[in-house]
Amino acid sequence: MLADHVRKKLRGREQETAPAEKRRRRTDVRLALPALLVWGAAVAGAWLTPLMLALLCSGLLVLAVVLLARAARCKKFVAQRRSFLTTTAVALVLAASAAAHSAVLSSQRHDGPLAEAVAAGDSVVAIVEIAGSPHALTLPGQAGTPERWSVAARTEEVTANGNVISTRAELVVMGGRGWDNVVPGQLVRTAGKLRPPEPGQQETAVLAASMAPGAAAADGVGADAAPAGEVMAKELRGRYVAAASFLAADPRGLLPGMVTGDTSALDEGLNTAMKTVGMTHLTAVSGANCSLVLGALLMAARSLRVPRIPAAAMALAGLGMFVVLVGPDASVLRAALMGSIAIASLAGGRIGRGLSFLCLAVMGLLLIDPGLATSFGFLLSVLATLGIIVLGSRIVDWTPAIIPRWAAAALAVPLSAQLLCGPVIVLLQPQFSTYSLLANVIAAPLVAPVTLLGTAAVPLVAWVPWLATALIAVAGTFSGGVAGTARTAAGLPGASLPWPEGAFGVLTMVLLSGLSLAALWGAVRPRQLLRLILGVHARTVSLLDTADNRLWAFTKPPRQHEPGQRRRTLPPGGT
Repeated sequence: MLADHVRKKLRGREQETAPAEKRRRRTDVRLALPALLVWGAAVAGAWLTPLMLALLCSGLLVLAVVLLARAARCKKFVAQRRSFLTTTAVALVLAASAAAHSAVLSSQRHDGPLAEAVAAGDSVVAIVEIAGSPHALTLPGQAGTPERWSVAARTEEVTANGNVISTRAELVVMGGRGWDNVVPGQLVRTAGKLRPPEPGQQETAVLAASMAPGAAAADGVGADAAPAGEVMAKELRGRYVAAASFLAADPRGLLPGMVTGDTSALDEGLNTAMKTVGMTHLTAVSGANCSLVLGALLMAARSLRVPRIPAAAMALAGLGMFVVLVGPDASVLRAALMGSIAIASLAGGRIGRGLSFLCLAVMGLLLIDPGLATSFGFLLSVLATLGIIVLGSRIVDWTPAIIPRWAAAALAVPLSAQLLCGPVIVLLQPQFSTYSLLANVIAAPLVAPVTLLGTAAVPLVAWVPWLATALIAVAGTFSGGVAGTARTAAGLPGASLPWPEGAFGVLTMVLLSGLSLAALWGAVRPRQLLRLILGVHARTVSLLDTADNRLWAFTKPPRQHEPGQRRRTLPPGGT
């Protein structure tokens, strides 16, 4: 009796928790509208004048107050409708905050003495703080060491036409020799000519430096005034490139790029092959790298029986050191933030909330830096993550049970990311990479060993060189496989096909992505596809029959008496 009672009670609990688990796994889209509003306001900030942005902020705040007042006054509203009004009002307030931040940045671009110097193209002497890692500027077909570099910076003091302008403005410095050695946080003095940025960019100006970076102070003090951590990280990256010099040509240049984002030794032919087959994301520190590092650290901490919250804290600390190691660029910080939110969701035991955490990451990043709204790199990162969250899990669920889940995931992750990123990629580069999916699926198992073993070898280069050399040799072998995959796929016939440019190219790629997703669903679910086809056919036949009957009834001539037939005459009194 007692056993039966306990069994029934457990069965009842399972039936109660199953719907709750299903609801918890359901995609939560409540934060999608706030994220879209904040993104739209940030995009407006890149194009509108300060006056227009002020009017936009006022309008958003007024509308938010109206919605809050309506939600509070109308007690008859159901809870869901009141929650929708409140969420929309909060979204409008966040959008107004993003627009206000954009207005401040826009005022620096359009007003003030620095904006006048930029518009006039004046030659200036500037003291700037380095805000990112240098990036090589290479021309197509150029080989050897790059001669020009670009680096993000913030102004401290600008001297133009004898006037000293003290302001904090974002700009991009383009210079030659010496600019490849600067590190984030360093304060340098330089001279050059200002010119306006490209439309839609958030930077105030572009400074074409005519001299190498020098000491910020007139007496020479401060020439090396850079954070010690950044200097050590740059030295480690340099040692890492030197330690990988014993590898073959392709892995020698590709391994540092896949681990630290340093592509200075990457062969131009391999770089072109990776662009042809859509594998250049492997040479940039992205969310995938951060996810691998975070996952490995979290698993290591949990294997030592560390509780969930302290394990997450340790993983996040390791992620912070990884960010310092590769350089705190905007793309790296963006990837680290998204990875941190994912770890926070795992530490809190939340599942099925991937879209919500992505929206939180988008809103947080845009409120901090509205300039990301017009960045194609940011857009591609968000679309790739969105594809993995929304489509990736569904593609895995579609696959038959006979296929292992790891194999299904190996196909679902690159396919889902490519389906959503394809329309944006053809806008930037109007070509279709025929073997992109196949190349990325083949290279996927090789990326994790390269990232984990290669990252572990970076600090060991200075402490235990022989162990670092062994790890580099193993990681280099896997990176050689990635390079071989890229070169082989790029050499196949029809590896890169031309694609229409502009809006028509984007629309056709959207159509192709939709058809590809439908074809995949039909291939893995043939019974459902056949049932759908038969149902659509039956419905179409029914609609055609109904339309034919109505048309015949409408056009049928009235019935008339035919000649030669006599009508029946009833006798008197007959009925």
